[in-house]
Amino acid sequence: MKRIHDIYRPMEERKGDWNEVERPLTDDELKEQTSRCMNCGQPFCHAFGCPLGNLVPDQNRAVAQGDWKRAYALLSANSDFPEFTSRICPALCEASCVHGLDEEAVMVRQSEKRIIETAFANGWVVPRPPEKENGRSVAVIGAGPAGLSAAVTLRRRGFAVTVYERRKNIGGLLRYGIPCFKLDKALIERRRKILEAEGVKFVTDCEVGKDVSAEWLARENDALVVAIGTPAARDLRIPGRELKGVHLALELLEGQNRFLTGEIPEAPISAKGKKVLVIGGGDTGSDCVGTSIRQGAKSVAQIEIMPKPPDERDASTPWPLWPYMLRTSSSHKEGCVRRWNLNSLRFIGRDAVPPASACVSGVEVETVEWEFSPEGRPMKFKSVPNTKEIIEADLVFLAMGFTGVPAENPIVSQLKLGQTTRTALVADPGRNIFCVGDCASGASLVVRALASGKSLQM
Repeated sequence: MKRIHDIYRPMEERKGDWNEVERPLTDDELKEQTSRCMNCGQPFCHAFGCPLGNLVPDQNRAVAQGDWKRAYALLSANSDFPEFTSRICPALCEASCVHGLDEEAVMVRQSEKRIIETAFANGWVVPRPPEKENGRSVAVIGAGPAGLSAAVTLRRRGFAVTVYERRKNIGGLLRYGIPCFKLDKALIERRRKILEAEGVKFVTDCEVGKDVSAEWLARENDALVVAIGTPAARDLRIPGRELKGVHLALELLEGQNRFLTGEIPEAPISAKGKKVLVIGGGDTGSDCVGTSIRQGAKSVAQIEIMPKPPDERDASTPWPLWPYMLRTSSSHKEGCVRRWNLNSLRFIGRDAVPPASACVSGVEVETVEWEFSPEGRPMKFKSVPNTKEIIEADLVFLAMGFTGVPAENPIVSQLKLGQTTRTALVADPGRNIFCVGDCASGASLVVRALASGKSLQM
């Protein structure tokens, strides 16, 4: 019995809308797939792979037996937001699946999605308010994955929890960074209603540090949780950066999501009829690819300074580690030219009067050559002579990750928080100030942010 790889809606159909790209697997398909799960002596998927510690083998057994209610009980024992992780988690559990040693890993993410959607459809997902109030209050700054996870965890321990969010709606990157074709935003509202019924309060359109003082929140509550993510995107400060048409990735993604959910009347950036170049080869870059295609781009290319990963698991990341290998997303398959080993040197613009109105017309790049560590990982690069070229582009999106929390952030200064050399925030438990998620660890995965909030101790 083989793993199912056909998990997407037909390409031409999905390219024409903003609905989730994955097709729903049938109950029979999922029962067949979960029956592949073995009785491992040590289930690495649970103990090593999943940051939440999900009971993967037990969930799979329940699905294979058709016992969906038990499957939900097992899933919800450790996971408070499976409707999110089942859509956007890269499935760390699958990378450490014992079955993957000699065959293909067991499907977990799709099974998790069917479990939680079956639970919602049958009314099994109900509010779980605390049995007893503890008389203490907590303010949470940031309604992204880590903040939401911390909020539900603390509320169930009896704390009075208020979450402050600078944007109009909750969700953080779940709402504003991840495209609708990967995560339907109605799912966030569905979960918000559950959280509010449990007693979590949300104050949106409120920027802590500006509209309300972070120091005041710390003083007025028994504890304060900072969950502001990593708001500083990595920029590319090369000649021509000021040209029109050069944008950070989230300018595209957030604008499109806000338009699709009715926050604004139109998307501020459109790739319709344009040659799009995405600089950066990660998930955010892939999201820019899929968004540009749906907006009607003439062409889409994605470049990366790093070398092309191997097609199979690299020896530098043996099982059960997360494998270093080439990953091709559904967006890539929809029409994207991908290139590696390219360093961007300067943005090139068309002549314009006045010059300040000049638009980007291309990017000059140069091929680089990498030196590798003894383990086979890329370490440093050097330019390859006589390899400069210009890639034409009417729109350029910079998707090169995030750099941490700026020291000048008012929350940092008002709370007098320390920072690591990588600008992550350092909690101050002595003053009952705690930090969770990316702002405490550096940019990472949604599932790790959720685990960080869930593991909060105070």
